[in-house]
Amino acid sequence: MTTTPQLRVLFFDVFGTCVAQRTPVADELWRAAREALESDVSSISSEVRTKATKMEQEWNKEGDKFVRGSIAKHGTVDWRAVDKHRLELLPKLLAHRGLIILREDGSTSELQVGEGSLWNESQLKHLGLVWHRLTPWPDTCRGLDLLNRQFSTVTLSNSYNDLLEHLVAHSSIPFTRIYSADMFQSFKPNPKVYLGAAEKMGVKPEECGLVAAHLSDLKGAKACGFYTIYVDRPLEEKNPELREENIPDMWIKEDEDGFVTLAERLGIQVG
Repeated sequence: MTTTPQLRVLFFDVFGTCVAQRTPVADELWRAAREALESDVSSISSEVRTKATKMEQEWNKEGDKFVRGSIAKHGTVDWRAVDKHRLELLPKLLAHRGLIILREDGSTSELQVGEGSLWNESQLKHLGLVWHRLTPWPDTCRGLDLLNRQFSTVTLSNSYNDLLEHLVAHSSIPFTRIYSADMFQSFKPNPKVYLGAAEKMGVKPEECGLVAAHLSDLKGAKACGFYTIYVDRPLEEKNPELREENIPDMWIKEDEDGFVTLAERLGIQVG
């Protein structure tokens, strides 16, 4: 067991920390292409998987760019607009790769999916909402069940509540409460999010822990007095140079059992 402060609340980053976002998005793009082509898996899997992975990376990168632009221009982020932007961006990325054909509607000047495309508009909308149904890491639900014996477990993600509620309900992730950066009209790592979440829970910052797979998030929480727990997830760390800064108070390695290991280290009987 690791010696920790008197923690009462554990806040959790969601995307990448609780749910996998890199591989599942690429996989869904690949599966959608396979089904649309009605082709045998072996005939397209290697090529399409590679393209899907690259497109997922670009989709995510462009989403991050939109967020940074919003912060620079407005000093805050409209997380519903971020979700809408992701949905609108997908057809453009697919059209760039020749997978769909976009045509301008003469009456509205809006771009619509034309004949000869791999998917229709309804299918594209479903595909674009993949962020609402990402898959939890294998340890997430069991680990949270264990942690709920001793702590309040609360989401704290750069998003908005409706999206998080859809995501949590879709995979039955057992959080005790759902918070988002949108509730505090800000974004992590702005202190308003961490301190606002602690205040809303009625606890002091030193009674809070943040669990995240992103060191920049933990750095922001640590500056606010939170206990910081790094869960190393595959392909998730965007700032590997921060590994040298000794930011987290606790580090769960990639080859350990994620939230289950966390529960064990916090003194909860796991076996």
